[in-house]
Amino acid sequence: MAKKAVAVLGLNSFGKSLAIELAESGIEVLAADESEEMIDQVADQVTTAVAADLASAENIKDLGIENMDSVVVTMSGNLEASIMCVMVAKELGVPQVIVRARDERTKEILIRLGADQVLLPDKEYGTRLARKIRSANFLEFFDLSENAAIVEMAPLKSWVGHSMSELRLRNRYGVNVLGFKTRKGIDTKFDPEAPFTEGSILYIVAEKDFLSRISEE
Repeated sequence: MAKKAVAVLGLNSFGKSLAIELAESGIEVLAADESEEMIDQVADQVTTAVAADLASAENIKDLGIENMDSVVVTMSGNLEASIMCVMVAKELGVPQVIVRARDERTKEILIRLGADQVLLPDKEYGTRLARKIRSANFLEFFDLSENAAIVEMAPLKSWVGHSMSELRLRNRYGVNVLGFKTRKGIDTKFDPEAPFTEGSILYIVAEKDFLSRISEE
């Protein structure tokens, strides 16, 4: 399976932490920023690091982002650059464009321009977003400690039609299923012999190192 490729455009504290977290999880990362100093700080930790004017359509196209699975635009304080990055990424056919906005009004503008997901500064952090990008099945993370987390996730396609007992999730991935999401909350009284179905949402607890095993499938 080919590695997932992500471009992080803008290396503020959010972008920097996102780029490094993604790279450490085995994803190919293209990092770009107008500051040579910021590029130097991540150059040895990501796949490719490029200094570029991200308010220029031509410079953005020269980065090769059409080959990316996702593009994340982190420059919430530079609306001109954010707009240009979103427009070029969508024009080039990038499947997922995520952008950080400074407020609700800016968020609406970016959504209308084609952004697939818009984050507000106080609602998302680089490391949490990196985990979500790593696997489309991961919906939300709740850190328990430095090494463990509770994860809200959709079952992998390979799990659908098979039961927890059959898949041996604890032995194979080192995870424990806490329950399933329902309209009333979390159902913890589930049948381990019942097969997973499409559309179901489950909660698991696992050591963070084991989550990479799930994201690689």
